[in-house]
Amino acid sequence: MTRAAIRPEMLRWARERAGIHDVGDLLGRFPKLNAWEAGEARPTLKQLDAFAQAVHVPIGSLFLPEPPEEPLPIPDFRTHDGRAVRRASPALLDMLYACQERQGWYREFALTVRMPEAGFLGSADLDDRPEDVAARMADMLGFDVAARAACRNWEEALRLFIAQADAAGVLVMVSGVVLSNNHRPLDPEAFRGFDRHANGRVASIDKVGDDLLAGGDDLSDWATAPQDAEVA
Repeated sequence: MTRAAIRPEMLRWARERAGIHDVGDLLGRFPKLNAWEAGEARPTLKQLDAFAQAVHVPIGSLFLPEPPEEPLPIPDFRTHDGRAVRRASPALLDMLYACQERQGWYREFALTVRMPEAGFLGSADLDDRPEDVAARMADMLGFDVAARAACRNWEEALRLFIAQADAAGVLVMVSGVVLSNNHRPLDPEAFRGFDRHANGRVASIDKVGDDLLAGGDDLSDWATAPQDAEVA
């Protein structure tokens, strides 16, 4: 039976990366995890593959000599109370990479079908009054006070908001779970850009609108944003 020649610290890194700080939480599935992490035993390749799936890490990374650097792929996103993210969770990284892939696809699609350039891009700057920018955004989206008042509840208002943004040429991605996996719900305490609650959802889309009017792409304007920036 082939045993995986991996460093014990890589198992600890993968477990803690997944937010599992108590080994006991995984002992039911991996009874020898303590021995693996202590270097007293090695998992089989099948066991290692199951462990990698449990902690949402590519199995190949467990064979590295040391934990890889995993910088956030974007400098700006909303978190709870603006708290900095010291270590990105697997859920956050998976969603950010997925959104970047979709954004890249949409950009290529728009170029292929020769979609007209959105006229609102770059139409606002930092010298504009917030009230004026908000009014232009509401006009662009057809989401003024009358339109909102016609909605029966916040869910209907949110659907209208998203539909109007989509019609304006804005790619809107909405999800409450990671990569369509219902066993991996998103945690709004970790990041708010994919919030499952009404106020977080609307605020996130609203922030995207602000960024687009200012000429950014929201995911993300590396040319103008400081590399150590945190939350907008």
